[in-house]
Amino acid sequence: MSSVGVRELKSRLTHYLRRTKQGEELVVTERGRPIALLQPIRSAQSVKSLEARLAQMAAQGRVALPNRKPLSRVRSVKVSGKAISQMILEDRR
Repeated sequence: MSSVGVRELKSRLTHYLRRTKQGEELVVTERGRPIALLQPIRSAQSVKSLEARLAQMAAQGRVALPNRKPLSRVRSVKVSGKAISQMILEDRR
């Protein structure tokens, strides 16, 4: 397991992400003290946030994450007359 300082990680992020993607775990340090563990998502043990859990399941191939923005809020439409459920019941008779 290697360690890398925050400044070095920021300046060479792509390099370290590539190493992590290949399976290497990195300890991120700030002023010589470890503050984070950078590891491949497939090997993460306890993931707490929903986003992290979904990303972990996507990396394992268990789910497919959406690749477009969610739909905007839909306005409700007011309809006059009978209730739709009542009209369906009448239509079935």
